[in-house]
Amino acid sequence: MNPSYNLLKKLTQAYGPSGNEEQIRTIIKEEIKDYVDEIKADTMGNLIAIKHGTGKKIMIASHMDEIGVIITGIDDNGFLRFANMGGVSSFTSLYQRVQFANGVVGIIGMEHIEDMKNLKLEKMYIDIGATTKEDAQKKVSLGDVGSFLGDYHDLGDFITSKALDDRIGCFIAIEAIKKIKQTPHELYFVFTVQEELGLRGSKTAAFGIDPNLGISLDVTSTGDTPKAKHMAIKLGEGPAIKIKDNSLLVHPTVKNLMIHTAKENNIPYQLEILEFGGTDSGAIHLTKSGVPSGVISIPCRYVHSPSETIHKKDIENAISLLSKILQNKNI
Repeated sequence: MNPSYNLLKKLTQAYGPSGNEEQIRTIIKEEIKDYVDEIKADTMGNLIAIKHGTGKKIMIASHMDEIGVIITGIDDNGFLRFANMGGVSSFTSLYQRVQFANGVVGIIGMEHIEDMKNLKLEKMYIDIGATTKEDAQKKVSLGDVGSFLGDYHDLGDFITSKALDDRIGCFIAIEAIKKIKQTPHELYFVFTVQEELGLRGSKTAAFGIDPNLGISLDVTSTGDTPKAKHMAIKLGEGPAIKIKDNSLLVHPTVKNLMIHTAKENNIPYQLEILEFGGTDSGAIHLTKSGVPSGVISIPCRYVHSPSETIHKKDIENAISLLSKILQNKNI
């Protein structure tokens, strides 16, 4: 299998913080339009691509948005105050660069703090090279949203970039769309919005689709770095089949389907128990009277940083696992 990693680079480097997913949606639509039977965007901005079949209605969700910052104030000297859009860490974001939709770049700095343990976002600012409030207002406005800058680098077996959470899920879904020529099921590939703000896009999309089965594609943390918090997930050991996170206890039917499919096709896999966070399946499984749902996770180091890092083998095995599941007539 030779996925187009140039596409992954294009996806990760595009601007797309929560609520501003237009660029990502355009890239994906152009990439998949010739491989699906129907494609549309809903009211929330989710991109929904459908492959028709006569079996179960399956929703495959991957979120287009990335974490970011939103301008909440501009001081007399042109420095911007900001709040988080999603899970932004004050320590991870310090001295990082952010870019706004109009191309303006800023550096995140901090006020003088005697003890770094007291570092919080309200003690931080963005420097866009302005010297007055009026100067800054020519470049940005209150409510403008910035995404972190983080170049894409191919490290051989590894890839590092910003926004692999969750452009890698989008990438895997795109590759599966291309790989699956015929399907026994009605497949709804949903590229969701505002996941980082509380699974918002998947909630409304699932309500409209009312699927029989839900599968999310997202990243998960690892425990394979020096003295890391214990977690039985390693890069390069295969995609992770989720058992539980804070948003979801995976339906046993879906978990067993994924495990059986992996074993039957000799696809390496890991089992994931995440003690924090959630995915789009957290919203999907609570839709209407309930939807059996699960997650295929990509092990990722340094999640929610501009240097998220993943392994190519895990990507390629995730594409294989998802494709095999969706072509299973006996779901």
